[in-house]
Amino acid sequence: MPIALPLRRLWTLDKFAYSLRVFIAFSGALALSAFEGDVGLVIPLFLGIIACALSETDDSWQGRLQALAVTLACFASASFIVQWLFPWPWLFALGLGVSAFTLIMLGAIGQRYATIASGTLILSIYSMINIEQHGGVDADVASRQLLLLGGAAWYGLISVIWCALFSRQPVKQSMARVYKTLGEFLILKSALFEPVRGVDVEARRVALARQNGQVVAALNQAKEMIFRRLEGQRGSAKLNRYLRIYFIAQDIHERASSTHYPYSALTEAFFHHDVLFRCQRLLDQQGRACRQLAKSLLLNRPFDHELSEQALVDLRASIDNLRDRGRPEWRALIRPLNALADNLATLEGQIASAHNPDVSDDRRDNALFDRSPGSLKEAWNRVRLNLTLSSPTFRHAVRLSTALMAGYALLQWLDPEQGFWILLTTLFVCRPNFATTRRFLSQRILGTVLGLTAGWASISLFPQPGIQSLIAVAAGVCFFANRERHYVIATASITLLVLCSFNQVGDGFDLIWPRLFDTLIGALIAGLAVFFILPDWQGRRLYREAAKVLASHRGYLDEIVHQYEQGKQDDLAYRLARRNAHNADAALSTLLTNILHEPGHYRKQDADSGLRFLVLSNTLLSHLSALGAHRHHLVEGEDDATLMPQARHISDLLGTMAGELHGRRSITPVVEPVNELLAALDEPANPDEEQNAVTLYRPIQSQLKLIAEQLVPLSESAQRLIEKKPADA
Repeated sequence: MPIALPLRRLWTLDKFAYSLRVFIAFSGALALSAFEGDVGLVIPLFLGIIACALSETDDSWQGRLQALAVTLACFASASFIVQWLFPWPWLFALGLGVSAFTLIMLGAIGQRYATIASGTLILSIYSMINIEQHGGVDADVASRQLLLLGGAAWYGLISVIWCALFSRQPVKQSMARVYKTLGEFLILKSALFEPVRGVDVEARRVALARQNGQVVAALNQAKEMIFRRLEGQRGSAKLNRYLRIYFIAQDIHERASSTHYPYSALTEAFFHHDVLFRCQRLLDQQGRACRQLAKSLLLNRPFDHELSEQALVDLRASIDNLRDRGRPEWRALIRPLNALADNLATLEGQIASAHNPDVSDDRRDNALFDRSPGSLKEAWNRVRLNLTLSSPTFRHAVRLSTALMAGYALLQWLDPEQGFWILLTTLFVCRPNFATTRRFLSQRILGTVLGLTAGWASISLFPQPGIQSLIAVAAGVCFFANRERHYVIATASITLLVLCSFNQVGDGFDLIWPRLFDTLIGALIAGLAVFFILPDWQGRRLYREAAKVLASHRGYLDEIVHQYEQGKQDDLAYRLARRNAHNADAALSTLLTNILHEPGHYRKQDADSGLRFLVLSNTLLSHLSALGAHRHHLVEGEDDATLMPQARHISDLLGTMAGELHGRRSITPVVEPVNELLAALDEPANPDEEQNAVTLYRPIQSQLKLIAEQLVPLSESAQRLIEKKPADA
C-alpha cells in the first residue's frame, strides 16, 4: 500500500504517460542496437522517435492511427526529398523554403495539422543531420533514412496501443486541470470582495482576466479531448459522464465570472460589517473545493466540500443580521446581496454535482461544436483566407522559410562542423511573435550551455558506452517531461542526449564547441528574422483584437436575450456564443502579455490603453455572465419582458462600436444614447413600483444598467486604441 499510493499519484501526472511511452520507445531502440551489435543504429532511431513524439496528436486510438499514417507519409516524403536534393545546394535551399512555407500554411487548417507539419519540418532537419553525419549521400543513405522512419513508426505503434488501452486517462487529467484552474480563478475572484480601502482593484482585475484565459484554455483542451473520443462512441457511459462534468464546469465558469453589483459600492456600504468577509471566505472555500475536486477526479476519492457549505450558511446568517438591524441606508442593498448569495448557492450546488453528475441530467442538447474542417474544400478555404499579409500564419510562414534559407546559405558559406544544428535551432526558436521568440531564444541558449556542461561531465566521468546510453535515455525522457513548462531544462536534456549519443559513434568532445557555435548562430538568425522580416508587432493589431472582443460580447448578449424570449436551454448556440466571448477575452489578455515583452518603442502607450480596455471588457463580460446566470423564459406581460428592447439597443451599440473599431474609424460618442438607455431602465414597469423602488431589486434590470454603464468608458478606451501614435509613423 505505501508503494501503491505514490505510483497512483504518479499515474495522475499528465506528463507521466507521455514520458513513459518515450522511455519504452528509447529502451526498445537501445535494445535493438545492442542486439544487432551496431551502436550506430541508436542516433537515427532516437531522432525518428523524437520527431514522431513531437508530432503526436491527442485522439482516440482510431484517430491516432489515422494521424500516424498521415505523419509517416509526410515523414517519408520529407526524408526522400531531402535525400534527393541534398547534392544540389541551391535547389535544396529552394526546396527547403517552399516546404517550410507550405507546411506552416497547412497549420491554418487546425491544430492537428499544425502539429504534424511542425514534426515533418523537424524530421526534415534530422534527415539532414543523419546524412551529414555520414559525409553526405552514399550507397547506404536510403537504409539510414529508413531507420529514421523506423524510429518514428516504432513510437507511433506504442502511441496507438497506449491510446487503445488508456483512452480516457487524458480526459480525466484534462477535466482535473479545468477544475484546478477554476479553483484558482475563484480564489482570485474572492480578493475583489476584500473590504479594504486603497486596494489596486484594476491590478486584481487584470490578474483575474489572465487567470480567466487559463480557464478558457483548459476548457477548450478538455472539449477537444472529449469530442475526439466521442466520435463513434456516443454510447460510452464513462465518456458521457465526463461530458456532463465538462458541461457543469462551463456552468460553474459562467457563475464564477458573473458580477451582480459593483464591489466598490458594497465595500463602502458594509465596510464595518462582516458580510463581505463572508462573501470572500465563501468564494475562497469554493475555489479550494474545486481544487480538491480536481484531486478527487484524478484519484477516484470521495469529495468533501463541508467548509464551503458552512461558509454559505454563515453568509446567509450575516445577510439576515443585516436585514434584522434595519438600517435605512442598507435596505436597497439587501436584495442585491441576496441575489449574490443565491448565485453562490447555485455555484455550490454545481460544485457538489460535478463529482457525481449521473444523479440527474436534464440537458437536452449535448452537442459539441466541431472546429475541424469537414471537407478538403473547407480545409483549402482556411488556407486561402490566410494567404494575406494581415494573417499571422502567413507572416510566420514567410519569416521562418526565409530564416531557414538564410541559415542554409550561411551553412554553405561557413561550412561549419555539424552545421545543420543551425537550422534546427532556428526552427525551434523562431516563433510567430517577438515576445515568444525572445523567451525561447534566451532559454535555448541557456539550456544549451547547461546541457553541454552536463554532457562534458557525463562523458568524462562515465566513459563506458552502456552508462552513456542510459544517460541519453534518461535525458530524452526528461526532455519530453519538461518541454512545455521548463524549456531550459528540456533544452539541456536534449543537448545531453545528443552528446551522449554521438559520443557512441565518434568523439563527443569535438561536438561541444560546434554545437554551442551553431546554437548561437541559429538563435541570432531567428532573432533577426522575427525583428526584420514582416514583424508581427502585437500592438499593431490590438485594436482588431479589441473589436473581436466587442463583437463576441454582442453575440453573447444576443443569445442571452434569445434565451429570455424563448426559454432557458443550454443549447449549442448559447454555449458557443458564451465560449466565443471568453475565447476573445483570453486572446486579448494573451496579446497584451506579448505586447509587454516587446521593445519599448513598439509597445509605448499600447500596453496601458490595452490593459484599461481589458479591465473594462472583462467587467462587461462579468455582467453578461450574471445576466446569463438569471436566464428564464419571460412570459408576455411580465415586467422584465419590457426590458428586452433596451437589451437589443445595447447590442446595437456594441455592434456599432465593434465595427468602427475594426475599421479603425473614430468611435461615435455614446453618451447621449447611453443616458437615454439608463433613463429607460430606471423607469418602473408599473406605477405601483414607484413607492416600493427603494426595496425592489430586479436582477435583469440591474444587470442591464451595469452593462449600459460600461459602454461610455469602453467607447473612450476604444478610441484611445485607434488614435495615431508616434510609433505608427
